[in-house]
Amino acid sequence: MERQIPKNVRQIGNVSDSPKIYVEDYVDTFFAQLCEKSEKAKVPIGAFLVGDIQSGDDEEYVYIYGAIQMHDLKLSGNEYVIDDSTWKHAYEDCKQFFEDGEMLGWFVAHPGVPLSPEASTVKLHKKSFPKKNSVFIMKDPVEKDETYYVHKMNDLMEIGGHYTYYEKNPCMQNYMISSRKKNGAISSETVEDRAAQDFRDLVRKRGEHQKRRKAGGMMYVASACLVLVLIIMGVSMVNSFDRMKSVQSTLEALADTSDTVETRETSGSVTAVTSEEQAGDGQASEEDEAQSNENQSAEPQLAENQPDGSQSDDVQTASSDAESSGTSETDSAAENQSTAYTGENGSDGVYVVEEGDTLAIISRKMYGDVSHVDAICRMNGITDGNLIYVGQKLLLP
Repeated sequence: MERQIPKNVRQIGNVSDSPKIYVEDYVDTFFAQLCEKSEKAKVPIGAFLVGDIQSGDDEEYVYIYGAIQMHDLKLSGNEYVIDDSTWKHAYEDCKQFFEDGEMLGWFVAHPGVPLSPEASTVKLHKKSFPKKNSVFIMKDPVEKDETYYVHKMNDLMEIGGHYTYYEKNPCMQNYMISSRKKNGAISSETVEDRAAQDFRDLVRKRGEHQKRRKAGGMMYVASACLVLVLIIMGVSMVNSFDRMKSVQSTLEALADTSDTVETRETSGSVTAVTSEEQAGDGQASEEDEAQSNENQSAEPQLAENQPDGSQSDDVQTASSDAESSGTSETDSAAENQSTAYTGENGSDGVYVVEEGDTLAIISRKMYGDVSHVDAICRMNGITDGNLIYVGQKLLLP
């Protein structure tokens, strides 16, 4: 039966070599247990590998889904010895727990031994597992290093890496429970399902990794948006600052012109009307009135004393002069009053904010209604109509 390539895998080392080796996680856990035993006992411990070998499109695959501990791996000098009793126990266990499995290699945990097979070890492997792509695994329990070898081209060739895959494996799980019960290590009810735990840990770590990647992507997008907003705000602020400087320059120029005009008009107004001159004008008016009364009272006498018309002509001339003088003074006062009105606030197109003023009040003063508030705001670049201050100069539309 052709096996599907596992999808839930963990790569270990460089897997570019051929064949591709897949080791189920329960088997890898069992290897770790054998290494602990070997490290404590200071002796080599071996196991037979159970699985199958398959060929695909231009590639070969070795699936190891079981391991059976050797009943007794003997050591003669530097040579490993697997006796008939060990083979017998291995076949029995394989038939009991891995009915369809094939023993396609072996595993050795040996502390303090270089992870390169001796010539005797290569000879033993060729004799015991002559099939192509059979596997030999050496592991150092102390250094936790391991090396995978594959039988091809009539030699044991080192493989750079392999895959550990995760799936349900009741055969291996049952064998591990039975092995522990035989050794009296722990009861089946309290066996720690390390493979399942490792699988859950792997799934959890992958989920956390995906969450971190998603969070990182969201943070990147948020950061990019924030930078874009800051750039837009900066450009807007620069443009607003330039417009504010332009408006301020215009206002200052208009303010200087307005100050010159107001100074000139006020100067003329002061020259025309002062309190002393008003008092003098009043006194002169009284004197003119008294003189007029005297002239009027003197007219009968003049009429009586001068029988010809010459005296009457003189009186008329004097009266005419007095009337001309009064008319001239009246025109001068009216002119001065008109000059004073020309300096009224806002008459020159610039309004100086007074205490108590609002834009609505200013619009009503200048135009008789409040419909020009928006036009005043636009003219002066005002965004908040409440932010005006006493003495501020506003351009009138």
